[in-house]
Parts: sequence; structure tokens; C-alpha cells
Amino acid sequence: MAEEFDFNELLNQAKGPTPGQQRTALLFVLIALIGVTLLGSVYTIGPEEIGVIRRLGRFNGVTQPGLHLRLPLGIDRLNKVPVQRQLKEEFGFRTQAAGVQSTFTNRGFEDEALMLTGDLNIASVEWIVQFRIVDPYKFLFRVRNIRDTLRDLNEAVMREVVGDRTINEVLTVGRIDISDTVKLRLQKLCDQYETGVKIDQVVLQDVNPPELVKPSFNAVNEAQQEREKLINDARAEYNRAIPSAKGEAEQTISEARAYELERINGAKGQAARFNSLFEAYSAAPEVTRRRIYLETLAKSLPNVGNKVIFDPEIKGMLPLFDLSGAKVEGKRP
Repeated sequence: MAEEFDFNELLNQAKGPTPGQQRTALLFVLIALIGVTLLGSVYTIGPEEIGVIRRLGRFNGVTQPGLHLRLPLGIDRLNKVPVQRQLKEEFGFRTQAAGVQSTFTNRGFEDEALMLTGDLNIASVEWIVQFRIVDPYKFLFRVRNIRDTLRDLNEAVMREVVGDRTINEVLTVGRIDISDTVKLRLQKLCDQYETGVKIDQVVLQDVNPPELVKPSFNAVNEAQQEREKLINDARAEYNRAIPSAKGEAEQTISEARAYELERINGAKGQAARFNSLFEAYSAAPEVTRRRIYLETLAKSLPNVGNKVIFDPEIKGMLPLFDLSGAKVEGKRP
């Protein structure tokens, strides 16, 4: 049996929604728009952040951490700036995975690390710059492409400082001084450019000669170390020999001075004795001459030995000699 067709229902469908339905739909759309608007007007600032509000593109103010409202529909735009967080930039390498055992790579970043030193050597310098944002307004609005600007400033300052030092200073004892100098000069430039950034620390991560010249550099370094060793050995020998020679020289000089005083005093004594003898001789020449003669004989005769004095006129010599116990010395005729 065929169903009866309802023309009235078809006509009602052709007329569209009723006024009541239209009002209900419009109310629903308005409520949805209000809800979306309210949700877009509410925002939250984290504890490490500060919110920067731009109203119609112009800086309007900052908001502190917490829940806040803003004008909807793009009238107010928000930028969250992490002012309490320490940020960093890496140069010459990049961190691939951070953790207990972080992994790094320097492949593709060799141009950042290669630098010319003051003694015309090449060093590969990898470093980290840690900084904080202290002025959100300057950080966002005073410098265009602030990250690229900071990296360019870092490279320029590091190359300047490394270029003022020798390769040995860069590789060994001068690393702390380089870090401190770069930090001071970089902070001065950041203040001059009004970046709103405070540099906390500059750390030289790794400093080495380039890979291609490492063997030659190591050979030169070993030769320099050998040279320093020889110089130190020579200085030690110098410090040992020179004081000893100075001591011997001082001893010789002291002995010479003592000998000088002894000779002078002896000469003075002999001169005084001669003067006293001359005075006595002047008073009694014959007596003094005889006394001097006798004193001289008394000193000389004990050293002479046995002597025989005879008259050249004598004819027989034999009875005069005692040949029993005397030892006769002389040459055979």
C-alpha cells in the first residue's frame, strides 16, 4: 500500500528555519565568539618570564609572572621573554644531545673556530657564551635580528683578543685571561648596541691546533719543550757554578789581602829593625860591626858541617885528620 505524501511538511522545509530557530543559532554563535574572545584575552606568564605587550604594534608595557588579560582580536600582541633564565650560544661546535653524557659535534662549524694568532699561527677555538636578558624592551625592539647580532659580536671580539696573543698563550696559560678580556669587551659592545643583554660568562671549551697541522705543531712543541729543558739545565748549572766561582774568588782575594798585610807588616818590622841597628851602629860602629859578624857566624856555622882550615905552608897533612869515624866525601881523582 502506498504511503500518503505530506505536501505541508515539504512546504515548511522549503521556507527554512523559523525565527525562533534563527535567534537560537545567532545566540549560540555570539556565545561562541565571546568564549573564543575571552579565551584569547587570558594569558599566563611563567615564573622565569616577563610579558611584553604590543598594542596595535606599539610597545605598551610589561607584565609580571601570573594570570593576565589583554585586548582580543590581535589588538594586543604578547611576547614572553625569559629574563630569569640563563641562555647560551655555542661557537665552533654544537650540542647534539644534552644529558649526563652530552654529545657534541664540530663538523660544519670549522670556520667559526679557526682563528689567526698574533704570531701568525692558526688555532681552533671553541667557546660558549652564557648571558641573560636584563632589558626586554631593548632586547626586542632596539636591535634587529638580535641573535645574529650577538653571534657576530662574539666572533669579532674573540678573533680580536686571540689575534693579540701568541699560539702558546692561547693553548696554555692565557686561556683565563682571554675569557675575562672577551667578557669585558663583549659586555661593552652589548651596552653600546643597546641589546639589553648581560654577559655572565665566556668559557673556552676546547683550544687546539687545526687537525691538518697537529703533527707538525706537536713536533714544534716538543722541540720547544726540549729547548726549555736545555735552558733550565744551563741555568741550573750557571746557578751552581757562578756562586762557587764567586766564593773561590772571594777566598783568593781574602788570602791575597792577608798576604799583603803580612808582607807589609814584615817589611815594616824589618825596616824598623834596620833603623834600630843603624842607630846602634852609628853610636859604636866597631862594636856593632863585630856583633853583627858574630851573630851571622852563629847562624851560619851550624849549617856548614865539618871544615878543616890549614896553613898552605904545612908539609904533612895526614896527622891532622881523624879518619877513624869521619865519613870522607868527595870525588875520586
